[in-house]
Amino acid sequence: MSNKSYSPEFKYQVVLAYDQEEYTVKELCTNYQIPKTTLYDWVESFKKDGMEGLKGSAPYKNYSKELKEAAVRDCLSGEFSQYEIVRMYGISSRTTLRKWIAKYNSHIYLKDTLKGKASYMTKGRKTTWEERIQIAIYCLENGKDYNKTAETFQVSYQQVYQWVSKYEIGGADALQDNRGRTKEEAELSPDEKFKLQMKKLERENERLRAENAFLKKLEEIERRRK
Repeated sequence: MSNKSYSPEFKYQVVLAYDQEEYTVKELCTNYQIPKTTLYDWVESFKKDGMEGLKGSAPYKNYSKELKEAAVRDCLSGEFSQYEIVRMYGISSRTTLRKWIAKYNSHIYLKDTLKGKASYMTKGRKTTWEERIQIAIYCLENGKDYNKTAETFQVSYQQVYQWVSKYEIGGADALQDNRGRTKEEAELSPDEKFKLQMKKLERENERLRAENAFLKKLEEIERRRK
């Protein structure tokens, strides 16, 4: 990345030109003589913090170790770019993300870097099966923003992360509380079997809606990258 200093006004001019989509990324970088990585960093900074994000040093942000680990794992999975990870997890910059990745790969423990840690980041609460489904779907529809979801539903970050992971693998059924014995399907009455089939259909519809919403989100992100 270039070490040249740019004014916030110049950065805003470049970001505005990018949003207007009158030029390709290559043309913009050539016209303004900046690297592509610099352009994307400015765009991300403006999206998150407006003009304040273009003034240089970003405001201090709090991160839990759970968020760091989840962001690093998603990045190393290859499913998302660093830009997408920074956006989804609300990370201040790709530089910050790369530092976490370097520590993770060096087997250095990722610690909380929080001042006045919010209770929803550490304390969970009991939830119903319907709530867990709702929370998982909400998180997927919001680009896996675990922090926002945890704050919205007043649950812990770790709970959200686990529920989303289970939902993606096994659907709504994976979020059930399996304590206690449930009847085998062969033991059910015709009425109970009918209700069970209806529930299965409802869960499948919920899963498909969540997947469609998530795919649309990824398509939107991909369009913005071009």
